[in-house]
Amino acid sequence: MLVFWLMYLVPAIAALTFGNGIRKQSEPFSWYCIGFIYIWLIGFRYQVGGDWGSYINHYLDVIGIPLNEAIVGTDPGYAALNWIMAISSLEIFGVNTVCGAIFITGLCTLCRQQPNPWLGFAVAVPYLLVVVAMGYSRQGVALGFIFWALASLESGKFQRYLFFIICATLFHRTSVLMVPLGIFLYGKGWFLRLVAVVLASYGIWDALLAEEQERLWTSYVDEQMQSEGARVRVFMNLVPSLCLLIYWKQWKQRFPNPWIWFWMAVCSIVNVGLVDLASTAVDRIALYFTPIQVAVYSRLPYLARNQVSPQTMTLVILLGYAAVLFVWLNYATHALYWLPYQNLLFQ
Repeated sequence: MLVFWLMYLVPAIAALTFGNGIRKQSEPFSWYCIGFIYIWLIGFRYQVGGDWGSYINHYLDVIGIPLNEAIVGTDPGYAALNWIMAISSLEIFGVNTVCGAIFITGLCTLCRQQPNPWLGFAVAVPYLLVVVAMGYSRQGVALGFIFWALASLESGKFQRYLFFIICATLFHRTSVLMVPLGIFLYGKGWFLRLVAVVLASYGIWDALLAEEQERLWTSYVDEQMQSEGARVRVFMNLVPSLCLLIYWKQWKQRFPNPWIWFWMAVCSIVNVGLVDLASTAVDRIALYFTPIQVAVYSRLPYLARNQVSPQTMTLVILLGYAAVLFVWLNYATHALYWLPYQNLLFQ
């Protein structure tokens, strides 16, 4: 448990020390060092995570078979990565290290575009890093690419956005749901972007989801598959979404391409009304909207500076996420699969 707390306290202390919620921080060497440590913690974890056994089986299943057989009936990017690591004898630790590197690099890329980058990173630790990246590798990789994609889209780089979303779908097919967000990029050429979004969505759906759509609908909707904690995770997106709407006027004036985040906020609010109908389906969709927590909370000290001092707001946010980590570690049903933290190099 101590390792998880240290993972949270490092960026939290940095947020209080170096970030005041107004100016950007740019210490590339610090980010490289921290990134390396977190990639190591994710990549060389041992028997940590709710799906540890399943991912071991994924790895074993591709040993000794051709690549074209390995990628059939599953997410091709993740299967191909396992296949490469199998022929390289790097085992599951090689797979997890690459997955961790994609997640952390994407997260750092998005965070460093924020007014208080370390605050954004700290916000991501309790759920996105500890639970998702260290427990559900495919979703973690997809989310890493989505972080990258959103950073690109906010910078006005539509083609790069589509590239990263396509990469995300290769590791988790449901990431295709993020493709339409590219329409809301500000500027000329909206019709070409619309055409590109439609074509990309259809292409991904046809290649990766067409044969699975009936099974997915039956599992997630008709059979009412339920996810424990779905309401809590949806609520975690709701609060920053409401904060964005409250400070929408300032957000539009201060930050580029605001409509990207506006529509993510709207979708997050809609999810609250849908979570009781199909909690697992909504829970999966809500995962892709979780970057709104990073973006909003790292900007909130600046947006709310007239009501609360940036330092105080930063502290409130950090205490809130410390509470999230405490509750999850001590009371979550599946937390036992993460505890105690073990690392290959410590065995």
